[in-house]
Amino acid sequence: MTQKQPLMGDDRTVLVVGATGDVGGKVVRALLTRDTTLRALVRPTTDASTLEALGVRIARGDMLDLESLVAAMTGVDAVVTTAAGYTRRLPNALEVDTVGQANLAEAAARTGVRRFVQTSILTCDQTPDVPHFWHKKLAEDALESRGVPFVALRPGAFLDNFTRYGGDPFASGRLAPMGPVSTPMTYVLIADLARYLAEAVDVPGVEGERIDIGWTRPVTVEEVARIASDLLGRQIEVGGAPDAGRTPGSGVGDERFRSMDADMRAMVEWFGSGRYVADTTRQGEVFEHVPTPEDAIARFLTGLGHTVQR
Repeated sequence: MTQKQPLMGDDRTVLVVGATGDVGGKVVRALLTRDTTLRALVRPTTDASTLEALGVRIARGDMLDLESLVAAMTGVDAVVTTAAGYTRRLPNALEVDTVGQANLAEAAARTGVRRFVQTSILTCDQTPDVPHFWHKKLAEDALESRGVPFVALRPGAFLDNFTRYGGDPFASGRLAPMGPVSTPMTYVLIADLARYLAEAVDVPGVEGERIDIGWTRPVTVEEVARIASDLLGRQIEVGGAPDAGRTPGSGVGDERFRSMDADMRAMVEWFGSGRYVADTTRQGEVFEHVPTPEDAIARFLTGLGHTVQR
């Protein structure tokens, strides 16, 4: 049998797709603590200097260019992808999240990677009316249909997103939710998800699995505020929802952003159904770590620079 010859690195090379994003950047740092050589797929026009400074080897390419993906995966042991056109507000988000994800599966099949770790979305297989959720389900299916040895992690909503619009709400004392305040749903921390994604490169016995990622129980926005209030020793209020689908500088007549608004509205409606809830049994078995809401919120507040009362 012919031994595969990597273009860069060695047989412990892991390719990260989406490494310049929030989740992908944390995955890179988590993987750097493991015995791996890292390679990152970076678009030709994207600045990769931060990754290069960390010792990550850069493969220039694009999810819509299949041959560039094949080149990037040649010689790679495993792939971790956090790429999502929708959440990055890319002009060609729909194409990236459909054709691009299918191209990743095809490239992985051609190059024979040992493990493909897919960042998916909780309940994506139940939500054909939420396009960016459903596209993740289709990405999982593409991997399965091509015989790629994959594991898909399906995280809940990022608690970190509370700080995305308008800064630190725990400093201002008011949470501005994107969805209903009294319906329980599953949250995660990006840092925890990144850790699981890195561990999933080598964890045994998970081929073909879709694993929910979350906390020990779903919580409402009101409960997040109450837990934060207890930890901070001061009241955190709830109110003043952000403009969920709007990106700063986007025009009212911009068709792309109107489409994203519709997708976001569908997501918020799904959140309100009460069905956006993880079963974290398998998470606990595989990763031996399912945070409580109190623990996760305390760590999040500490990361924001707050002093918490345990």
